[in-house]
Amino acid sequence: MTICTLTDIAKTQIDTICKENESYAVTLNLKGGGCAGFEYDWGTYATADELLDDDTIIYGTESSTFIVGGTSIMFLFGTEVDYVKSIVGSNFEIRNPNAMSACGCGVSVNFDIDKLTVPTLSDDMNKLAVSAV
Repeated sequence: MTICTLTDIAKTQIDTICKENESYAVTLNLKGGGCAGFEYDWGTYATADELLDDDTIIYGTESSTFIVGGTSIMFLFGTEVDYVKSIVGSNFEIRNPNAMSACGCGVSVNFDIDKLTVPTLSDDMNKLAVSAV
């Protein structure tokens, strides 16, 4: 099972964000908070020097990278990230099969911690992580 997959439109948007912000990468993590218990936490790295030892590169090109933080991996296994546009705006949409409940805002999420599985990964986690939809 892959950590996270990106739709083609999500990849395009990550490319756009990196280019417009002169950033090396878009990052996705989870942090405590929000009305459901956890919040998806989006960010950017200006350079590759900001990579942490446990970060996992999910997608990368010459001009952009998408990274999941190491402490968030167990919560994001099997997740699909899409980018949707509507009449009221646009945003990344996260389809997370591990979520027990989520707030209507799409940012706050809750998990049944007892049901999360810490997958066994090969030494080269990046090979396992890369997947295209």
